[in-house]
Amino acid sequence: MDDCKLLSLKSGAELAYAEYGCAAGTPVFFFHGWPSSRTMAQLTDPAASQLGVRIISADRPGIRDSSFQPNRKLVDWPQIVEQLADHLRIQQFRILAISGGAPYAYVAAWKIPERVRAIGIASGAPPIVDLGDHSGLLSLYRRLLWLYGRSPQTVRFRPLMLKLLQLQACDAASLEDSVAFEACFESQRHAWRASVKGLTADAEIFAAPWGFRLEDVDVPVRLWHGTKDRAFSTRVAEYVAARLPDCKARYVEGEGHYSLPIRHMREILADLITVGGGRRAIGVH
Repeated sequence: MDDCKLLSLKSGAELAYAEYGCAAGTPVFFFHGWPSSRTMAQLTDPAASQLGVRIISADRPGIRDSSFQPNRKLVDWPQIVEQLADHLRIQQFRILAISGGAPYAYVAAWKIPERVRAIGIASGAPPIVDLGDHSGLLSLYRRLLWLYGRSPQTVRFRPLMLKLLQLQACDAASLEDSVAFEACFESQRHAWRASVKGLTADAEIFAAPWGFRLEDVDVPVRLWHGTKDRAFSTRVAEYVAARLPDCKARYVEGEGHYSLPIRHMREILADLITVGGGRRAIGVH
């Protein structure tokens, strides 16, 4: 299911997005992982429909059907999110990010805290350039960091590198579900097919300094992480949680990078929509 919609941004670029769950429900913006695209949010659809949650999932610039944005930075993302929220007449919202979507959730919470009630992070990526010890990262991300440190222009990836993900048994079992597999891997396939340049730019942003401190994220964070996550170890997740001023972390025994959001999406969403209800509402700009 992918009812793609296009929004013309102030820059003249187009932003592609899709919606899932309950159209009249509590708004939650979904930030997809890397390498992925908007249809990864299919993972949320059953739980969102049951819980009365409206999921809005956009392709980041240069990915799949969103226009490429040369020289973009992580800190450029919040203004795009604001334009989409304004277009949908959503004053305040929550954010759910998976894996490589985490940096984009943190920067939105940092830059536009008056509009973000809370953020949920599942299997989230850390600011890898801040880590003093990279042993808690999957080899794929250690190589990304190594390449970026020597020459940012050499950071180039293809689907073949996904073999480096080395799925845990729990991840492989959870991906036997056809809907989950399509959400995780078909969204990747579509992204690679349409936008290698955009995914490369996303990787460069992922490996570069983010442009803000996690200590300055003044929004409630719910961080979920599996104890068998091979992409980012529990130790890495604990490091991130310790730096966030208002973070409640849950480490789920026996779950991996993929199996955590696949098997626990209802819990994650149900928890997220209860957080941040007392934050001050504002009018649409």
